Parts: sequence; C-alpha cells; structure tokens
Amino acid sequence: MVEIAKLREFMRTQAEEDRKSRWVQVEGEDLDEALRQAAIELSLPIKKIEYEIREPGKKGTFGIGRTNCVIVAYPAIDPAQLKLTEDSFEMGSGMEEDKDQDRDGEAVVRLFPEGVFLKVIPPVGNGTPVTERQVYAKVKERDIERYDKQMIQKTVKAADNRYIKIGDFDYNPANDSIITVDITDFDMKAFMICKPPTKNGADPNFDGLLGFLKTNGVVFGIKEEPLRKFVDFPTYNETVLVAEGTAPVNGSDARIIYNFETDRSKIKLKEKNGRVDFKESNVIQNVVEGQALAKKIPPGEGQPGRTVTGKLLPAKDGNDVKFEVGKNVHLSDDGMTALASINGQVMLANNKISVEPILVVPGDVNLKTGGNVIFLGTVIVKGNVEDGFKVQAAGNIEVMGNVGKSELDAEGDVIVHQGITGKGEGFVRAGRGVWSKFIENARIEAGDLVVASDGIINSKVSANHRIICQGKRATIVGGHLKAAEEIHAKTLGSVAGSETVLEVGYDPNSKQRLYDLNTRNEEIEEQLDKIMQDMTTIKKLKEKSGKKLSKEKLAYLKEITEKKSAIEQEKQEKQEEIDELQHYLSSLKVKGRISASERVFSGVKLSIKEAALEVRNEYKSVTFVNEKDDIKVTKYIQPEEDYSRPNNAPSTD
Repeated sequence: MVEIAKLREFMRTQAEEDRKSRWVQVEGEDLDEALRQAAIELSLPIKKIEYEIREPGKKGTFGIGRTNCVIVAYPAIDPAQLKLTEDSFEMGSGMEEDKDQDRDGEAVVRLFPEGVFLKVIPPVGNGTPVTERQVYAKVKERDIERYDKQMIQKTVKAADNRYIKIGDFDYNPANDSIITVDITDFDMKAFMICKPPTKNGADPNFDGLLGFLKTNGVVFGIKEEPLRKFVDFPTYNETVLVAEGTAPVNGSDARIIYNFETDRSKIKLKEKNGRVDFKESNVIQNVVEGQALAKKIPPGEGQPGRTVTGKLLPAKDGNDVKFEVGKNVHLSDDGMTALASINGQVMLANNKISVEPILVVPGDVNLKTGGNVIFLGTVIVKGNVEDGFKVQAAGNIEVMGNVGKSELDAEGDVIVHQGITGKGEGFVRAGRGVWSKFIENARIEAGDLVVASDGIINSKVSANHRIICQGKRATIVGGHLKAAEEIHAKTLGSVAGSETVLEVGYDPNSKQRLYDLNTRNEEIEEQLDKIMQDMTTIKKLKEKSGKKLSKEKLAYLKEITEKKSAIEQEKQEKQEEIDELQHYLSSLKVKGRISASERVFSGVKLSIKEAALEVRNEYKSVTFVNEKDDIKVTKYIQPEEDYSRPNNAPSTD
C-alpha cells in the first residue's frame, strides 16, 4: 500500500526536478528588482516564479557597503498540472490506495493569527466520518469561547480537507510557537524544532514555517509535505527533517558498445537435430560492407548538487575514450559509429576495429581449428580440408594441401595446390575457376573454367567455358565432363576402356536445367493422367447410380479439380521456360572443340553441340570439331592461353 502523503511527496519531487532543469541566477538592488529581472530572463510573469535567496543584499549606510540581492529563480509548479498528476496516480498507476484500508475521519482545530480554523479530514473506505460533537470537544480542548456553530456545521458536512475560519480568539504574538532550525551534514540537511505555543499564542502555519526557513538560510530542498503534516499534526519538541540538499552526480564515462564478440575464446556451438554440431563453431565473425560494428556512447555530463542553503556543488563530466578504427573500417559522419568498408572478418586488436578480407586457417580444416569455415571474403587454408568439412567463401578459396570428401563453395576461384579426392561425395563449386593438381571421384562446377595439371579421374565436371588438363600426366579418364567451349588434355580415356563422356558446344548449366524441366514435365503428365482417370471414374459412378455424389466424393472431386488446375498452371510455366532455354541454346555461337595433345583411346564418347561420336580407333594428337552437324577430326590445336594458375590468385606468402 502506498499512502497519499507518499504519492504527493513523489509528485512534488518530480515537479521540483522538472523545474530545476530551467533556472536562472539574477541580482538586483532589492528583491523586487531581482524578481523583475528573473521574469525577463524566464519570460514568465512574477506570480509564476518561485525563487531562493542566495544573498539577501544590504542597503549600507549612505550607499557605503551596499550589496545587491542575489536570487535563484525558476518556474513555479502549476497546481492544475500537479492535481492532474495526483489524479492520474489515484486513477490507476499501479500505486493505488488500498481500498480495503479503512480510516476514520479527523477534525483539526488550529489557532492562526487570523483566527480559529477548522479542517475536517474525510474518512477512507468504511471509516467513520467526523461528528459535530468531536469538533466541539476539540474546540473545548483549545479553550475557544467565540466560535460560529453554523460554520462548524457546514464545515463538518463538507469535510473537504480545507481550513475554514470558525471563530476568533485574543491573539498574543508573544506566545506564538518558538521555532529553531539546525543546518547539519555540511549544509546538506536542515532540521526544525518547534516548541508549543502558550495561551493565546498561534500555532505555526505552512506559510509561516516556509518563510521562517527561507529567512534562516534554508532555500533549497525544502520538504513541503513534512511541513504540511506538521501543521495538521504537530510534533513539538522533536526534530523534523524539513530540507535536504542534492549531492552532485558525476557524469558517466564514455564507452564503446561492440556489435560482435570481442572475446575470441567464447565459442558458440550450434545444434543440429537436437545434437551439438562440433563442426559449426562460429569462431569467424563475418560482416558485410556498411554494417555497424560498434557504437560510441559519449561521456555523460555531471549533474551539480546543491546544499539546503543554495550553494552549488560542482560535478565532474565523464571521461572520454578514444574510438579508433583500423583498416577497412570507417567512422560515420558524427564519429559515433564504426562501419565496415568491405565484406570480411571483423577483428579487435589493440582497441582498434578492423575488417580482414582474407581469413587464414593456420592448419587443417577440422575440429581442432574450429570446424566448418564460412567467410565473407577470401579463405586460405595452410593445410588440408578433411573429410566431412565445409569451406564457404564470398571471395576465393586457396588450399595449400589436399581436399578430401569435403564441400568447397566460393564466389570467386577455388585453388587446391595438391589434389581433390572426393571419394564419390566431394563437391567443389566456384563462381569463376577451379585449379587443382588432380581431381578424382569428385563433382566439380565452375562458372568459368576447370584446370587440373595431373588430370581428372572418374569425376563429374561442368564448366561454362573450358576444362583444361596441362602437365606431364594431364589425363582425363572416366567420368562425365561438360564445357561450353573446350575440353583439353594430354590423353583422353584409357586402355581399360573406362566410360569417358565429353560434351562441348553448349552452356552445360542451361542444358542441365533443360533436362530437369523436361523430367519434371514428364512427372506432371503422369499426375494429370491419374487425375483425369479419377475424374472419369467419379463421373461414371454418378451416371451409373443416378444419384447425387456423397459429401466425401464431392470433396475429393473438388480437391482433384483444384489440383488439376494448379498442375496445369505449373506445366504451362515450365513449358515457357523450356521454350526460352531451347531458343537460347540454339542461338549460341560457341563452336566447341575437344583436343588431346598425345592420344585418344577407343571407347571415349564425344558430343559437340548436337553431333555425337564414339571413338572406335585410337587417335594421336588431334582436335575434334563440329562441321555441318558432324564431328570431324582435325590437326591438334593447343589452348590459346596458359591456364596453369589464375591471374587473380591470392598471395600465400
């Protein structure tokens, strides 16, 4: 339960803090002149200004020793706004008065210089209201003889918690309550002690207490609620905390919030099918160009404090920190955000943020070095890529050792200094080219060309331009190879007669897509045939019975009718794509050629555009071309360039 008194204290504190955010210190020859100056600076009428006297000023003698009056002025609290805030709290802020708490009403009789005053406090909940008899008992306790019974009756009936004058007494100022104030704790607290008034002396009122404190130097942090409570229910001869200063608050230091993990030792493992996948360690933190890497929070301003006597207590602003960035990172225009200039791996070293476009794996790609590698730049592996692991890069991939039954996927080139031994499951895809010493039992896809110095054995290789084997043992044995422009090797096929299929003269990716579309169309035709059979069966069943179909049959008929419509739509879309691909492939001007610098064994199957040939006799140093839709054997044509190493391969120094 939160009492109304505490709520009001809270609201007044909030309002006081709000007005402190806008204050001025002014001076004048006297208080009136200072207030007029404050009204000008605050753009407010004097009646809407509250103030605290810092220096009361002295008139001096004949002008000698005169000092100005110095005040601190700020906007007064708006009573209407304060009442609205109080009502808001009472209406449902989560701090409501406990409705189950009952409290009786109370009558308060006080003697003020203006006369005898009565306040009737209404009851709470099921509490008992104040009666006239209780008021008369209070009046008798104060020895009051001259009072207005009708006014007492009205006040009791209204019970509006306000002081109403009900009579007079022979006021003697000499017998008023005696008040003293004690300022302690280095002027941070003020305590008040009041002695009760004697006969015909006045009780202290709120304005009198407030004026007394300000006159005695207490001008800041005055606690109005304890003063109001004291007026209604005085605790004479006891110390009452009536003012409290505010301590200075130093500003917070500047800090940098990083949007990435700065502790490299923290490895986050992923789960796959409910089990931890130790191959996915997320050690590499990829970022993209323009990504926010860190943000600087500026130092906070210190909030000065103030003593109860109005003295300002200075506070220190927070300390600043350097916001440094390294290579491939830049600061925003306001200098508060670090942004990546390129794709790559974000690093923090010596409190500098940088983005590395090249990731170097110092050894093999395995569990010991962090598992699978996914990087938005170029990856260089100093060792091997072991079986079962993946390397994916937005740039190039260069492996100094071997690649096993693994998966490599690069937007740029894939360079393997030793060889690729896929064991029937290895897969390498490159947006540009693939270079390897040899390729064995693997599947390779390249957007440009595939180069193997020692040959390609029992592999499926596809390149949008060329497949080249250049070297002492540059042999293509077994497998299925497709290239748009050229397939070249020292030797094609083998004595053992392993099936070696070589295709050129078309875009292999587009042809594969065409094959997949035709396969799907055949499946669609089978589905449509089955649907038509089901629809015919239902139709014959209806005609034979002469009755309406059951709900189940009608629902099934509706279902297959909708399915038929969707499949026919898919068939139309697939056919349109097939027509486009066929037109594209027929318009290609690539001639295509297959060359062997030394030997072509019998059994090798060749395909150049639409022409096909199975080699029956052994050939030496020849090139196969397409002439008038027929494959012709011509004099050997060597490759136009040296493809032993890509021009844009990264340095491994």
